[in-house]
Amino acid sequence: MTDLLPPLPDEELERRFADIAPALTPDAALLEASKCLYCFDAPCTHACPTHIDVPAFIKKIATDNMRGSARVILDANPMGHSCARACPVEVLCEGACVLNARDEQPIKIALLQRHATDYALEHDLRLFEPGAATGKSVAIVGAGPAGLSCAQDLRRAGHAVTVFEAKPKAGGLNTYGIAEYKMRPDISLAEVDMVVALGVDIQTGVTVGRDVALAELERDFDAIFIGVGLGATRGLGIPGEDLPGVYEALAFIEHLKSHPYSETRVG
Repeated sequence: MTDLLPPLPDEELERRFADIAPALTPDAALLEASKCLYCFDAPCTHACPTHIDVPAFIKKIATDNMRGSARVILDANPMGHSCARACPVEVLCEGACVLNARDEQPIKIALLQRHATDYALEHDLRLFEPGAATGKSVAIVGAGPAGLSCAQDLRRAGHAVTVFEAKPKAGGLNTYGIAEYKMRPDISLAEVDMVVALGVDIQTGVTVGRDVALAELERDFDAIFIGVGLGATRGLGIPGEDLPGVYEALAFIEHLKSHPYSETRVG
């Protein structure tokens, strides 16, 4: 690639990467929560892969119990902040909302979930405590969503947890691989901090198999959880994919999210 487009001004880049779904105001969240029918056998909860009790957390927003709302969400899904921004809710919880059958707009579940979890971050709420020590220790390979969720639940059960992460920062796909207009890295890293606050030891820049042997983990820990995430992207096998300036999507997004916008050139 020889003819690069001229770089855009920083203000224009910020505008183009602004939130695709801006946060609700407190009044808008209260109004939206009041529309929920609080179904007993809620289809939205069944449609959620992590089975968050959607009517329960929405009801708590409607009664101004923001701490309780965030706790319901994060008890079921420790990555509730990220999922509120990145989850394809239109084919999951919102797609299952009973209001669709009445030709009405579904409840804005994702934005309400974001409203509650953002409150937890903004107020630095400590929603969970580590359990009584069991004397057991667990090694987790990979500090992405699976590894971090596992770490939170293990600490709440009282086990000692050490997480080994090859990249410089924890968070995995949430930190490095979600489009910038959906979620910024600081949200993912704030989720990491909530897990660390439970007493989880996260060692970044450590590759299992190179910096520490798997045999060492088997010797030093009672159990090992493997959460290494996505493997390498498959090539398309087409002419030109190896030319300079041609990148696969995740590599491009990772560079964009780990460098100033002006350093990611396109053309």
